[in-house]
Amino acid sequence: MENGLKITVIGGGSSYTPELIEGLITRANELPVKEIHLVDIEEGKKKLNVIFELTRRMIKKAGLKTQVYQTVDRKKAIKDSDFILTQIRVGGLKARALDEKIPLKYNMIGQETTGAGGFAKALRTMPVILDICREIEILAPNAWLINFTNPVSIITEMVLKHTNVKTIGLCNVPIGMINNIAKILGYESKRLKIDFVGLNHMVYGKRVYLDGQDITSDVLNELAEGKTVTMKNIPDLVWDKDFLYALGMIPCPYHRYFYMADEMLEDEKKALNEKGTRAEQVMKIESALFNLYQDNELNIKPKELEERGGAYYSDAAVSLISAIYNDKEEIHTVNIHNNGAVLGLEQDVVVEINAVIGKSGAKGIATGKLPTNIKGLIQTVKAYELLTVEAGMSGDYNTALMALVSNPLVPSIKVAKKVLNDILIENANNLPQFNK
Repeated sequence: MENGLKITVIGGGSSYTPELIEGLITRANELPVKEIHLVDIEEGKKKLNVIFELTRRMIKKAGLKTQVYQTVDRKKAIKDSDFILTQIRVGGLKARALDEKIPLKYNMIGQETTGAGGFAKALRTMPVILDICREIEILAPNAWLINFTNPVSIITEMVLKHTNVKTIGLCNVPIGMINNIAKILGYESKRLKIDFVGLNHMVYGKRVYLDGQDITSDVLNELAEGKTVTMKNIPDLVWDKDFLYALGMIPCPYHRYFYMADEMLEDEKKALNEKGTRAEQVMKIESALFNLYQDNELNIKPKELEERGGAYYSDAAVSLISAIYNDKEEIHTVNIHNNGAVLGLEQDVVVEINAVIGKSGAKGIATGKLPTNIKGLIQTVKAYELLTVEAGMSGDYNTALMALVSNPLVPSIKVAKKVLNDILIENANNLPQFNK
């Protein structure tokens, strides 16, 4: 927009949205946002209205002239947007609860972005994101799509392979790792830099730098002593000291599902009996948050939102938008095409790496050869992701089965078939591609 930016948030009724609005307010001096359009579906209208009113109060308190709109007319909101953010959950938290429960039934980890649960979420999400992209291609061909919808790696892979939309996948895990490590060491986070390499929710901190000095061994020592770098939605299990030194890198919180699968499974089973799945816990957190959001006196992001697991989202999303808009040539950790940055993975697959961000988008920073001790797991998970994209686009049962069998958290063909059948039956309403 000539006189200011039009930013559209698809999934605007999400409890995360105040986090994003806070980020836009904080950076108002560098981002001239003229309009914010909050979009949701009919079933989410009530929540959307609550978020809309809170957003208006936040914008007013900040003294900004930004206009805020709410709508269930997605096309109208997308038209002529400069930046479009997707933060959707197809099927809502009820579908997430199933993603967690179905695998547990077969003694497997049930999690919303990894393993069989993440697979189910990806299949449900792809048709909707594809529809959104088709609308962007026609109504806002120059817009940047910032995808925060999980599983980020798979969704970004699908968008880049099957549409012409300019997109960057984004996650709050890398920025969370930087901030949490800074907290552990007692430094300001802006003094830290981490060389990230891997995939979304499978990213490793190869080296950690403080003011340009390599302090990776200091961080490993802290983690070996029991300090943790985790997220609100992942059990805080301590890493094995010998493993950390053997790895020689900083694992991300989600790596626990792969390297500590037995302990994480036991933790999930215990939680299921005592307090329900994470989705069921989040339903309670969300209910309390929306009660808070409805308070007409509330005009800031409430601290309670941090319990939701989306901390640092606004930092990640808004600073990325600003880096593109202001051509900052600044380093961010993003999900983009590999293009030779990671040796050991194909050129055209999506990786999560550091990249220089400016007006033309993201230019990945070369990370060299994948270290042998992480190469196998990354390549296996990437193969699973590629098969999942293929299955989600084609609705082919055999491809879906191969995707599941390829996932390191699925133990056998027999179990994969049972889980796949359950997923297809339980999610039938949200899997049009399989209903042929």
